[in-house]
Amino acid sequence: MKTLKLISWNVNGIRAVAKKGFHEWFAAEAPDILCLQETKAWEEQLDESLTNIDGYTSYFNEANKKGYSGVVIYTKEKPLSVQKGFGVEEFDTEGRTLIAEYKNFVLYNIYYPNGKARADRLKYKLDFYEVFQKHAEELLKKGKKIIICGDVNTAHKEIDLARPKENSKISGFLPEEREWIDRFLEAGFIDTLRMFNDQPEVYTWWDQISRARDRNVGWRIDYFFISENLKKNITNAFTLPDVMGSDHCPVGIEMKF
Repeated sequence: MKTLKLISWNVNGIRAVAKKGFHEWFAAEAPDILCLQETKAWEEQLDESLTNIDGYTSYFNEANKKGYSGVVIYTKEKPLSVQKGFGVEEFDTEGRTLIAEYKNFVLYNIYYPNGKARADRLKYKLDFYEVFQKHAEELLKKGKKIIICGDVNTAHKEIDLARPKENSKISGFLPEEREWIDRFLEAGFIDTLRMFNDQPEVYTWWDQISRARDRNVGWRIDYFFISENLKKNITNAFTLPDVMGSDHCPVGIEMKF
């Protein structure tokens, strides 16, 4: 059996993180697959050091609007196919989704919407959740094995953020957002980190303005989910809180196939 290491990271701007040791970190970590979110760039705006990394094939999806959203997959093994978005224009124009099919699984790399700005963005976020879940469930019905990673922009339970009471009416910890994660897990998916770590104070995002990272006042909003039919393949799930360069830290899993 071969071990695969997958890492996901919201980099809050790929060009910004490239100036903060990203290449050195990537080379040292050497994951089989690296998924980035919030790249904030079109592929054509990037130099070869980000589009042509030795040993990897890269796949980009970008928003229609420059400097906004965006995701990329760097992968050692070429996927059988790669799809941009769900085929629903309303959600595909923001460049939030890449779906890569491999021999042993289908991988979703997603930068889920943030609902904090306005009521219509909260509705967009909740609608995006539903469209994504329907898409994933259809693949599950076909017998596919599924891995989902990315910035979900919601903390699931009180253990997943430092100040749950103070944030109970803030998007990112609203009852309807948390209930969606409940429904998603009930549909046949697993929050991988909680298979291996049931401890509090494990966060993946910290507010930069208040220097919250120094005090570990954070939120766990970045996840790896797997379908239950992959449970026997997973050997580890972890966060990398000491990796700097973004207001998020990387998260990862190890699988055996």
